[in-house]
Amino acid sequence: MESNQSSGSDRTPVPGQTVAHGTGVRSNRAFPTDEYPSSLDPFVLFERFYIDPDEGFPMHPHRGFEIVSYMVEGGMAHEDSLGVSHTATEGEVMHITAGEGVRHSEFPADGAACNGLQLWVNLPRDEKDADPDYEDASAGALPTEKTPGASVTTVVGDGSPIELHTPMEYLDVRVTGEWTWSTPDDWAGFLYGVAGEGVVDGHEFGEGDVFPVTDGGSVELRGDSFRVVAVSGRPHGEPIRLRGPVVL
Repeated sequence: MESNQSSGSDRTPVPGQTVAHGTGVRSNRAFPTDEYPSSLDPFVLFERFYIDPDEGFPMHPHRGFEIVSYMVEGGMAHEDSLGVSHTATEGEVMHITAGEGVRHSEFPADGAACNGLQLWVNLPRDEKDADPDYEDASAGALPTEKTPGASVTTVVGDGSPIELHTPMEYLDVRVTGEWTWSTPDDWAGFLYGVAGEGVVDGHEFGEGDVFPVTDGGSVELRGDSFRVVAVSGRPHGEPIRLRGPVVL
């Protein structure tokens, strides 16, 4: 699959698409899907994964991009070819730079189901062969700011210990009134519904919905107990060539 950032500035929510992985894992994918068939430069794909007990991803390779896994419920046990063994639980994040190549496995911890959010971020052409690396952060290490209309946790961005090769921001937002999401004009990004229902730029928006933004600017959100993630980054302006577990 080869795709570029979708062009245009039409802002309309689209539903996520159910994806079945060969290991018995199911996901709600934000993009690329039938409804939104491209990647969203610099982001390759984004999905919410659901892993039942005794299922998971056995050891497999990745190359050419970075992975951010953020847990919503339960725990996920990670092992990799760098010698890392770590279990992330609710509100915790793991970041892998696949770079020139890494192998890892992901399974639910403690015999219980888990679910979380996984983002693939493209590496620019001149950094495809970066040294593979791994880092994680506990929920307590991620800064949270409370405003009259929302509680915002920074997963990646100012104050977070997680840093990628691509300038970007990843926010976990619990809307309890009104909140404005602002991004630089030359960045692209998306909102993804995690729980509850609300309104995004005048559109009804719920769990599993996606709101792509390719022209920066501001987006108005309203809701009560409405949870979304807001992800944005600076595009590389390079083709994204997805070949299974590898991004060329």
